[in-house]
Amino acid sequence: MYRLMTFKEVVRIPPSLFGLKISEGALEILREQYERTVDKNYGIIVSLHNAKIQSKGKVLHGDGAVFCEVEFEALVFTPEVNEVVEGEITQIVEFGAFVRLGPIDGLVHVSQVANEFLSYDKKTGALVGKQSKKSVKKGELVKAKIATISLKDTIPNSKIALTMRPEGLGKKPIKKTKAEKEREKDRAG
Repeated sequence: MYRLMTFKEVVRIPPSLFGLKISEGALEILREQYERTVDKNYGIIVSLHNAKIQSKGKVLHGDGAVFCEVEFEALVFTPEVNEVVEGEITQIVEFGAFVRLGPIDGLVHVSQVANEFLSYDKKTGALVGKQSKKSVKKGELVKAKIATISLKDTIPNSKIALTMRPEGLGKKPIKKTKAEKEREKDRAG
């Protein structure tokens, strides 16, 4: 789930940024420090916006920088167990499928893709059902449920496990046009 959160922090704005508005300089420093980082309490910080200076800046003796209290907004991705998410399959490997969830990819283990045995087809780069012959491929949109979350100190070290086995999850059906529905009805009728 994405959340917009508000934070306050004292920011050191170096003289090299004095050509900008103080709020712009503060936002630049905060973005370098926090964007695309993981906070175990809040989640993955995606982007920062709307920096507002809360107090007059202070200059400390021997330091040419200005220290200001800044209030800013952060767009944070906070995954939750049992949350249903949608994403694009970014990679298929022998052991499962990676699904883009915004700032991080989650893994659907091959045993959690469908309620049947699946095998990896190297030729097509797909996971294919043994009985149904249904497949999932790179680029397809899917619905999945978050099974487990392990947020670590960085995005590459963090892991999200997904499942697509429950009813209503998996590959999103492509909606048929009215003409396609009528043709199917004529063929069946």
